[in-house]
Amino acid sequence: MKILFVGDVYGRPGRRVAAYWIPRLIEQHAVDFCVVNGENAAGGFGITEKIGKKLHTYGADAITMGDHVWDQKDSVDYIQKGDRILRAANFPKAVKGIGAAVYPARNGASVGVMSLLGRTYMKMTLECPFRTGESAAAKLRAKTPIVLVDFHAEATSEKIAFGHFIDGKVSAVLGTHTHVQTADEEILPRGTAYMTDVGMTGPHDSVIGSKKGPAIFRFINQMPVRFAPATGRIKLCGVLLDVDERSGRTRHIERLRLDLEEE
Repeated sequence: MKILFVGDVYGRPGRRVAAYWIPRLIEQHAVDFCVVNGENAAGGFGITEKIGKKLHTYGADAITMGDHVWDQKDSVDYIQKGDRILRAANFPKAVKGIGAAVYPARNGASVGVMSLLGRTYMKMTLECPFRTGESAAAKLRAKTPIVLVDFHAEATSEKIAFGHFIDGKVSAVLGTHTHVQTADEEILPRGTAYMTDVGMTGPHDSVIGSKKGPAIFRFINQMPVRFAPATGRIKLCGVLLDVDERSGRTRHIERLRLDLEEE
């Protein structure tokens, strides 16, 4: 089974390259299921219902979010309804929305998808992603052997530790949030694909998606400044997985870093 996972879509440039590459990748690689992280899709901060629906038209079967999940206040109801969009499973239990779910794939199989937020260096009060992830994975695996985890976290050590902790219990642990693609894709000993950060889908002539000037100003002067998406060197970053449908073990992981060819 072929699965495409697309890293953080950042603003309009990210949506452009997603619209260009996702349908092509689905066709070229006979992709059965596609997950897109849409946490920065609305100008770099959160998502809107309109944008979420656009990502689905490009080919996204499920959308995962992250720490910017609630940034667009008019989209809170949309996210909490959980129509193929996942907020982190380790938010407090009272928070509405869905953190893990099973979806149909194009080949007739089912895929479980889970969104988790790390706690190290993240300014949020969250349940333990390790315990939450293990419990949610068991529930998903009762319905399908194929389970993907988007682990949205700052610290590489937390992501790596989680990957080894849950190895063999999910098909893949794919890191998001830092917007910098790592070159550590691998299959862990018990069959779980792992990558610390799949990277950003958006403008790479930037400071993790935003225009360079304001970001540099903030670091030098330690003053608040408004960020806006950059526009140059637009790329799609993500991974392609080949997963065994019966065991849920991943056979192959391929890192993607693709330019917007229409420019």
